[in-house]
This record gives sequence, C-alpha cells and structure tokens, in this order.
Amino acid sequence: MPHEIAIGDVLVPGLLPLFLGCLLVLWLIDAVFGRLGLYRYFWHPSLVRVALFFCVFGLAGLLLLR
Repeated sequence: MPHEIAIGDVLVPGLLPLFLGCLLVLWLIDAVFGRLGLYRYFWHPSLVRVALFFCVFGLAGLLLLR
C-alpha cells in the first residue's frame, strides 16, 4: 500500500480511502442497528459506535496486510 496518494496536486495519506470506506460501512451498520432497535440493549450507544468503527477499521487494515 502506498504511503501517500496523489489526488490532483495534493498528497493525502494512504489510509484515507480506507478510513472513508470504513465510515461508509459503519454508517450502514448503524442504520441496521437503529432500524432493528439493537441500541436499546447497550448502556452507551455512542461507545458501541466507536467500538464498531475500530473493529471495522482494524479488520480492513489487517486485510490490507494479506
């Protein structure tokens, strides 16, 4: 994976597209959890969202190492 990606004349970190993709995946998971009412089983839904993001981002990062 490249350390930097050139978009036009701007260099952005290589993990930025991965980060944005994980935000999209988290948004979809959050919508499913909200529709099914699963957040009522958690003490703090915001902490669940953060933990889910770290899990998705970590899994995506590990898949890149493969």
